[in-house]
Amino acid sequence: MTHLDHDWHSPVWRHWLVELSRGRGLVRYDERGCGLSDWGITPPTLDAWLHDLETVVDAAGLDRFDLLGVSQGGSVALAYAAKYPHRVRKVVLYGAFDRGWLVDQNDETVITQYRIFSDAARIGWGRDDPWFRQLFTSRFMPGGSRELWEAFNDLQKTTTTPEIAAQILDMCGRIDVTVEAAQVRAPTLILHGRDDQVIDYGPTNRPGRCSGGKCCPSSTSDNRRSSPAIGIGCRDADGAAAPSC
Repeated sequence: MTHLDHDWHSPVWRHWLVELSRGRGLVRYDERGCGLSDWGITPPTLDAWLHDLETVVDAAGLDRFDLLGVSQGGSVALAYAAKYPHRVRKVVLYGAFDRGWLVDQNDETVITQYRIFSDAARIGWGRDDPWFRQLFTSRFMPGGSRELWEAFNDLQKTTTTPEIAAQILDMCGRIDVTVEAAQVRAPTLILHGRDDQVIDYGPTNRPGRCSGGKCCPSSTSDNRRSSPAIGIGCRDADGAAAPSC
C-alpha cells in the first residue's frame, strides 16, 4: 500500500524511491483504493489490478521495460509478463507470491488466523492504538526502530481506509497466478527475506516457478522495508522505466 506523494517523505519507502530512480526512469502508481488513486471502488480483483497496470503502461507510452512487483504487486507483474511477453524485458519480484494463503488451504488454524487478521484490519487499520499497532507493524517490520513503527502507522492512516485495507488482504489470500508464472519468459529475479513474517518463503510460495526465474533469498531479513535486495534489484534493472505495483 502506497501514496505517491507521502512515500517520498516516509522512511518506509523513501530509500526505495531514491535507489530505484537513480540513473533510470521510474514509473509508479498507487493501486486502486490507495494513495492518490480513487478510493470509491468496488472490492479489488486480480483482473482489475492487471487492467490498472495495463492502463498505466499505455498512458506512459512504454514499449519495452523492466517490471518491478512488490508483495501482491508481484502477482500482478507475473500476470502482466505472461500476457505481454513482447513488452516486458526483465522482471524483479520482492516479497512476492504466486499463490495466496487461502488457495487450497485445508488447515483450519491458518484459515482462522487469516480471518482474524483481516477482521482486525477492518477495525483497527491506522488507529493510534497500541494493540492494533503491534498486530500489524510487528508482522511487517518486527525488527524496525520506533521511528519506523511510527512511520508505518502513519502510512496506514495515509494510504487507505480500514475497509479497503481488509478488502486488499482478502484478495491477496485468494490470488493464484501459478499458471501465469510458468508462462513468464522474461529473465526474472526473485528477492525475498528468509524470515519474512508476512509472506513466507516456502514450498507453498514459489514465484521462482516462472521459467526465467532466479531466486535470491535475502540474508535473514524479517523486515519488509529494509533489505540488501533493494540494491541487488536496482543493479539488475538496466535503466528502464519500471511500473511498480
